[in-house]
Amino acid sequence: MSIGLIITALVLSVFGGTGVFFFKKRGRTRATKTDPTLKSVALTSPSHGTLSSIPNLQSPAGLDKKLEKTRGSLFGKLAQFLSKGAAGGVSDSDWESIEEVFLAADVGHGTSQILLSAAREALKMERPKELKEILREVSGSFFSSQAHGELQIQTEIKPLVISIVGVNGAGKTTTIGKLAHQLQKSGRTVLLGAVDTFRAGAISQLKVWADRTGAQFVTGREGADPGAVAFDSVTAAKARGLDVVLLDTAGRLHTKSNLMEELKKIHRVVKKVIPEAPHETWLVIDGTLGQNSVIQAKEFQKAIPLTGVIITKLDGTAKGGAVLAIAAELKLPIRYIGIGESVEDLTPFEPKAFVDAILG
Repeated sequence: MSIGLIITALVLSVFGGTGVFFFKKRGRTRATKTDPTLKSVALTSPSHGTLSSIPNLQSPAGLDKKLEKTRGSLFGKLAQFLSKGAAGGVSDSDWESIEEVFLAADVGHGTSQILLSAAREALKMERPKELKEILREVSGSFFSSQAHGELQIQTEIKPLVISIVGVNGAGKTTTIGKLAHQLQKSGRTVLLGAVDTFRAGAISQLKVWADRTGAQFVTGREGADPGAVAFDSVTAAKARGLDVVLLDTAGRLHTKSNLMEELKKIHRVVKKVIPEAPHETWLVIDGTLGQNSVIQAKEFQKAIPLTGVIITKLDGTAKGGAVLAIAAELKLPIRYIGIGESVEDLTPFEPKAFVDAILG
């Protein structure tokens, strides 16, 4: 049996519901001219037609450096075991240590079992020298069911309404600012809707980003009805013929049911302006949370239909392995990753570049 078939069988067995593996717990509003200097290329997508793409401002070499903490803590620690495998000397205790490395990096039980099983099969097939490449292939397979990276949309959709959701502290507002920056530089006209009317400073923070990026801005008074602000934002963008609306929603803890009901209401309200809106709903996840981010995302999925994920703060954590679990378990496109504080450090997610960066 080829390694490719083995990988497929492993993924289906763990995440397809057959229950092959058993896991044990371990104790541990103004308009500003846009900057026309940066050119972008029109791309196509089966579902959304054409729109100039948001340029990828992060080089592969830069990505490699930004993810060095994950690479060092996860696959860097596997080097000694891989060399043992090449010598045919991986013991049962070594396998347990390898599993511990995966779990410590928050890869998760399911994804860890797939990686371990593929490695064991490689040894059985007398291909120990290819262990690292096999791990690279298996890691890449977690992303194969979705089209990741930047969204391509029809130019006829005006405005495209994107609802940005997530708990407080994940970096929603900053992410929205960076998205606005990249969209404006690629020639799109953007409106930021300050729908989070409850968090202290949320409106002023978003206004700073609107001023900085040249995006238009709609808000209400602090404590105003979020649905009304969302309605006004989409209505204004439609009347002005703008390209994109980014809605900055509230982000109380995901365990609070009133937040989820509020998000549902916001989405119902914007449909009164544009029946298909919001066209996209992206969940912003704090990359430092590791496996907790998967639990968090599932709570949002129960309440509202998510169409993508943005993972932030990956440069400051050794838990970047959770990205593998997010892709495997949530079955959602990972649109962007945040890998630094700079406005340029929000990059469209490219599975191969990510896997190469964490494997080395």
